Amino acid sequence: MKNLYDPAVVEEIRERIDRLWPDTKPLWGRMNVAQAFAHLAMAMENALGMTALPRHPLGRLIGGWVKRSMLVHGKPMARNAKTHPSVLVRDERDFDVERQRLLRTIDRFASGPAQCTTFPHFFFGHMTPHEWASFMYVHLDHHLRQFQA
Repeated sequence: MKNLYDPAVVEEIRERIDRLWPDTKPLWGRMNVAQAFAHLAMAMENALGMTALPRHPLGRLIGGWVKRSMLVHGKPMARNAKTHPSVLVRDERDFDVERQRLLRTIDRFASGPAQCTTFPHFFFGHMTPHEWASFMYVHLDHHLRQFQA
């Protein structure tokens, strides 16, 4: 499984981000590219321990199963997958500012497992640094596919 501790994977993600423009239209969802960049940066900041989100009750029941289906079996995230309300972005954002923010958080996370949070994921619960790195790739890939990148 691809993960953000692999420099080649980080380069792939950076190249895919570079293919997006402010007016790129999504295949699904309501976010524009700048909002998606902000959402992804917020998720990365969570993985870095800069924020801690409260556990979702449903995640306590099925979070481990969903985590395994993605990280062990390689199932991609579904279109319009639900997310934590605190990382929903509905206001307008500056494309260049959010792009740079996202690239910085990716680089910081990719610098190694010591950067990774020890807080549980809001839905999946406890995650190792390698699981976080794999999930961050899955999440980035999900939104980049949303914009055909």
